[in-house]
Amino acid sequence: MANIAFIGIGVMGGPMARHLGNDGHSLALYNRTPAKVQAWLQAHPHLAERARVAATPAEAAEGVDAVITCVGNDDDLAQVIMGRQGAFTTLPKGALFIDHTTVSATIARQISVEGRAKNILCVDAPVTGGQAGAENGTLAIMCGGKKDAVDAARPIIKSYSSRIVHVGGPGDGQTTKMVNQICIAGVLGGLSEAMRFAQASRLDLDKVFQAISGGAAQSWQMDNRWKTMAEDSFDFGFAIDWMRKDLGLALDEARNNGASIPVAALLDQFFAEAQHLGAGRQDTSALIRRLPRK
Repeated sequence: MANIAFIGIGVMGGPMARHLGNDGHSLALYNRTPAKVQAWLQAHPHLAERARVAATPAEAAEGVDAVITCVGNDDDLAQVIMGRQGAFTTLPKGALFIDHTTVSATIARQISVEGRAKNILCVDAPVTGGQAGAENGTLAIMCGGKKDAVDAARPIIKSYSSRIVHVGGPGDGQTTKMVNQICIAGVLGGLSEAMRFAQASRLDLDKVFQAISGGAAQSWQMDNRWKTMAEDSFDFGFAIDWMRKDLGLALDEARNNGASIPVAALLDQFFAEAQHLGAGRQDTSALIRRLPRK
């Protein structure tokens, strides 16, 4: 069992930390909003006795075997890892750093370089599967980093994942997550238009689903969002605000690597329209709100 510092006890990080505690790992917890840590402790009294609350990332990282982060964006990650009170100021040599935040490949590579200088094993490990995957311990994790770092991370991250794939070197985990988000955005764009088309044609949506969900049109989004989109129910899942952040990362990376992703750029504009309609905090399937119902 490992001694782990978990930084970022939010919608995703909170359930991950719970799985680690349930598997017997010792936890040091830090969140920029201390109330979230206290709420986590109250919700999991059987784990509170073995959890240590830290006032700073540096304090959380003192003497641990691994630091795991799940924060907001590049700036947040840089602050909690490489800031004046960041985890790298106290994390012991030979320790492990795992980042589950969706950030740029650039900062993932920068942290890997910083870690190498400090003899720290670094893994950029964004996840897919959403809040439900975190709660159920069934996340899919795409890992970038050296083989020895990813091998060291597997026994820990298996606590909350059903699939762990080592996709390449430092930063490649984040780039793979961008591929994932481009795919999801494209499917949601098509699904939104297909549903509005079916509604305008006065089709029975349940029968349409039965007819097409077993063929080439089938997707996770169709299986899990067709019914709720038809009901205008969007208060769950991965938010449009987060999708826009992720598509922004993909568009930035495309400018760096020369890839042409015009459909992703167009969908980013469509998601922006949905934001302006007040759907920013709603599930990404609320993209359909930008299309009038006939």
